[in-house]
Amino acid sequence: MRDIFNIYIGELRRCISDIGVAVFFILVPLGYPLLYTYIYSREVVREIDVVVCDLSNSYSSRSFVRKLDATPEVRTAMKATNMLAAREALEENRVKGIVFIPEEFNDNITKGEQAHISIYCSMASLFYYKSILVACTDVSLAMNRDIQIEEIAGLTREEKKIATLPLQYESIGLSNNNTGFANFVIPAIVVLILQQTLLLGIGMRVGSDRERRVETEGHTTLHIIANIIARAMAYLTIYTPVTAYILCIVPALFGLSQLSNGVTLLFFMLPYLLACIFFAMTISLLFIHQRETPMLLFVFTSIPFLFLSGISWPASNIPAYWKGVSYLLPSTFGINGFVSINQMRATIADVQFEYRALWILCCIYFVTAVVTLRKKVRHLS
Repeated sequence: MRDIFNIYIGELRRCISDIGVAVFFILVPLGYPLLYTYIYSREVVREIDVVVCDLSNSYSSRSFVRKLDATPEVRTAMKATNMLAAREALEENRVKGIVFIPEEFNDNITKGEQAHISIYCSMASLFYYKSILVACTDVSLAMNRDIQIEEIAGLTREEKKIATLPLQYESIGLSNNNTGFANFVIPAIVVLILQQTLLLGIGMRVGSDRERRVETEGHTTLHIIANIIARAMAYLTIYTPVTAYILCIVPALFGLSQLSNGVTLLFFMLPYLLACIFFAMTISLLFIHQRETPMLLFVFTSIPFLFLSGISWPASNIPAYWKGVSYLLPSTFGINGFVSINQMRATIADVQFEYRALWILCCIYFVTAVVTLRKKVRHLS
């Protein structure tokens, strides 16, 4: 116990005194969540400028344009007489999309045939595509109902409304009221930040010891286990307040959804942090030989790890091989469990699969860290 305490205090001091490690353990977790959340704090895009190319120039087409301009998503900034002029406006970035109404639009409606409207969007951001598509879809559905009401005879106007819309519905996102991007992606990102900064910081600590040829105190298995436990306790001490800040304070500052229970969150994040710590220690002991190596090995993995979690890409569409790889990562279970707890008020019982998986990974990576460090010590001796 005395050895564990001494190693624990020494590791804490080295983490705080080493500027590079302190940056990854403290400054990056404090700053990155603020930066990401601020970037996406606007959540939804409103009043996107579009150019309308109305070749029909009829009552129906003008009615469509008026209703489109009245939507919160789109603003009719320009009108073009042909597609060439509309395309030039899009290429010059004066507008973000084109709404093309063909010449036969009104004739098709009059004859009871299906009419078509085409939209072209700047793919500089998927927000533009989503907002323009939603606006045009909503307007077209509203016009469809109006046309159906006009063609129904022998009923009162109220009966016609019931006939065309028998079930009135309203879509409300319980955990993402305005269907914003920040509430969708920030919970996953902040959980991934915990894992990635631990990988970088622990990797830099291991690289520093390797460069300076710092030897592990004691060569017995018991001493090695004590070394691993003491270092893990030091990292956990640093990351406990950091995790509370990232998961509780940052969302509150930006008004993001928080439905989690504090006790549930505490019980869930403990195995996640331990699994990340032992995972980082194992990977660092295996592959890190220089202080700068973690920057080359781990920084680029953030985006693949996010995709493998099944948050930004459906888990059902991930190939079996990559799904197996994702089960080796604490972030996969940490992200899915935290999103369920924070966005849907899940309990530990509701996320028991992720909870148990994190404890299993914690045990596996603890053993691998001990075995790897033991082999390194024997090799040096």
